[in-house]
Amino acid sequence: MTPIQSTSIFADIPTNLVDELCQTIGTQPHLRIERIVSQGHASPAGFWYDQPQDEWVLVVQGQARLAFADEADIELNEGDYMLIPAYCRHRVAWTTPEQTTIWLALHIVET
Repeated sequence: MTPIQSTSIFADIPTNLVDELCQTIGTQPHLRIERIVSQGHASPAGFWYDQPQDEWVLVVQGQARLAFADEADIELNEGDYMLIPAYCRHRVAWTTPEQTTIWLALHIVET
């Protein structure tokens, strides 16, 4: 058995990111946990996430705006979270360039 370890979601944040940073920080058979770090990043024009699993996201620090193909945009501030259903087309429309945005994302695979 692997010993339990502790770390901070704020640890080892790069100061200048060319691309958004996405790190898997935990996995189970039906769950993937990611830390995402954005510094003014957005999804490429015309790109949509269209995932086969539900995704729960939390903005730990910073601000972001998510765009949806069939819904109004939603702005997320520190502490805001939401569940994005499977196959709900969405994209990151904006993240604040003035502050690093740190996301926690849980990808939930149905059994």
